[in-house]
Amino acid sequence: MQYTIELNNHKEIFDVDKLAKQAAGAVLLTQDQTVMLATVAHEDKPVEEDFLPLTVQYIEKSYSVGRIPGGYIKRETKPSDHETLTARLIDRSLRPLFPKGYTYPTQITILVLSCDSEVDLQVMALNAASVALYLSDIEIKAPVCGVRIARIEGELRLNPTNSELKNSTLDLFVSGVKDELLMIEMRSLPSEGEFIPVVAPFAGITNQSSQNMNEESEDQILEALTLAQKGIENGSNAYEEAFNKHKKIGEFELREDKEDPTLLEFIEQHYIQAIKDALTQMAKSERASGLNKIANEIANLKSVQEWQKEEIIKALNSVKRKIVRKMIINEGLRADGRRLDEIRPISIETNILPKAHGSCLFTRGQTQALVVATLGSDSDAQLSDLLTETEAQAERFMVNYNFPGFCVGEASAIKAPGRRELGHGNLAKRALYPSVDENYPYVIRLVSEILESNGSSSMATVCGGSLALRAAGVESLKLVAGVAMGLVFEEGRSAVLTDIMGLEDHDGDMDFKVAGSKDGITALQMDIKLGGIDQETLKKALYQARNARLYILELMEEAQKQIIINEEILPKLELFSVDPSKIVDIIGQAGKTIKEIIEKFGVSIDLDREKGEVKIAGAQGEQVKAARDYIITLTSKENKFGKKREPKSYAAFEVGEEFTGRVKSVVSFGAFIELRDGVDGLLHISKIKGTLREGEELKVRIKEIKNGKVSLDIIEE
Repeated sequence: MQYTIELNNHKEIFDVDKLAKQAAGAVLLTQDQTVMLATVAHEDKPVEEDFLPLTVQYIEKSYSVGRIPGGYIKRETKPSDHETLTARLIDRSLRPLFPKGYTYPTQITILVLSCDSEVDLQVMALNAASVALYLSDIEIKAPVCGVRIARIEGELRLNPTNSELKNSTLDLFVSGVKDELLMIEMRSLPSEGEFIPVVAPFAGITNQSSQNMNEESEDQILEALTLAQKGIENGSNAYEEAFNKHKKIGEFELREDKEDPTLLEFIEQHYIQAIKDALTQMAKSERASGLNKIANEIANLKSVQEWQKEEIIKALNSVKRKIVRKMIINEGLRADGRRLDEIRPISIETNILPKAHGSCLFTRGQTQALVVATLGSDSDAQLSDLLTETEAQAERFMVNYNFPGFCVGEASAIKAPGRRELGHGNLAKRALYPSVDENYPYVIRLVSEILESNGSSSMATVCGGSLALRAAGVESLKLVAGVAMGLVFEEGRSAVLTDIMGLEDHDGDMDFKVAGSKDGITALQMDIKLGGIDQETLKKALYQARNARLYILELMEEAQKQIIINEEILPKLELFSVDPSKIVDIIGQAGKTIKEIIEKFGVSIDLDREKGEVKIAGAQGEQVKAARDYIITLTSKENKFGKKREPKSYAAFEVGEEFTGRVKSVVSFGAFIELRDGVDGLLHISKIKGTLREGEELKVRIKEIKNGKVSLDIIEE
């Protein structure tokens, strides 16, 4: 059965009971030329542990845009970072919907089968997954709806196209049910100014553009959330009305909190003070050790009935949660003695690593992040393929976040980054990206090593990352700081907490991270555990976070004054322009000339053929300048007859012509392929899948002939 719903500037077509009919719930969603299949499946038996075993998979199929996967294995394998982050976005939106006590292994899978480059895949994927979950036999009170808000030319717009979003200064993704907000992801986007080419003899260059950060104020965020809330309520109601009659009814045994009232009473009478003492040990490992000690003592008592240690631990955690929450609500105090709006002590050290380009050790309470900045050339950019883009995207600003087990006292092996690590790194990147001029000539990589964690290591990454950039000589537009906020809602009363620690994150009702400069917000992330949040509480949290951010920024400003830049180890860079027609002279036949320059002077060279820009980077300033002088001389040379050298004639070649060519040389930006009559063509690195070797033959097609160059496409077999 097919349903067409015109909603929030979209026309959505849902096919129910058409595909994947053995799944617990399934829907085929079509929007413009994008088609997605969302399914829900669950096991018949619950797990023994008391948690929700939910897995969300979001998979983009290459055939959806007529591509064959690159590399040696011609099929989809490990999910990309974008797919993982999208799955995490859907998980955070849908997880609060499941009934309490539901412990059946459940898997939600979203497949992108056809992709229109203008459709917002994340919004569409969440809505498809939400309807599939609502159609299943799992008891969900109402379907979730997701929307995206943009600010284009100062005006808010609901669910922009991908092209429109590129012109926006705001990217706000919000999900919720009815009038309740469940999840928020926000970032501000910079506006580009006119770029003036610069010559940078060292990394500490001054910005040469009029780019603005375009932070959002608290009131602007609330205005945008009001529009999002209206769209969410319209969508949630429309989905419920359309699909309520199709919803299945299942029978699930929900796990009950079977706490022994006698045990709870015994603990409250005899061990309240011992639990409070354990709470003062703020590290997770120490707190667990304290509670474990109390549990052993109770288990060994002969004068009381025999309780299993597992149920004692559970009862202790229940009493601990009540203590933490009542102290906050009734006394306005927290387990570590802080006031509700008080920030833990902060210490900052910069450039503690002598051979790193820039570093910052940021410590807040028992959370510690060592953030290291590295500057590189264009060839160091991370290339990634997106379904909605026709060419590979070069990521020039990267943030990698690592969370080893020892940072919380656990003896666990260091593994590849998981969803949490990717999510925290992405949040820090969103927060810091607007502060770096997009025309900054270096590629930047920030790595955050979490050495100690007790609440909001992602916000410590933001603070440390902003100072690590300055320590590497990057003149960022403004310093950026972040703080994690919490919420406790108890007996009709609520309290907003500043700079939450792990205990308050675990036992609280909200995790709300806010990052920005002194002038506004650049990124925020919110997850609600209690089912929704009202605007008044959200407003209070935003303004309380602002006060905390300004306080932290003051400390960061003071720390910045102590920075001593390691100029001797920073890469040196020269950026200048030549006649675009002379780029071919720099490259030489089969890349011979540029390879010789790179080897002779020990530098890396990046060329922009269209603009005629030449970028030279290296470790030694003298070598960089020598390479620059050599290239300037080379491009201005005249031949022995007194005439400037003319580029080869390529009249014998036509766009679209195909060849079986031999790889003559492989360079940092691609490979030169021998065609015929001594003419070579360039196969750009973004077109190369896997590894090419000199002498290897492959089929290519002429893509473009311009300014004395032949650009090639590879012919997939």
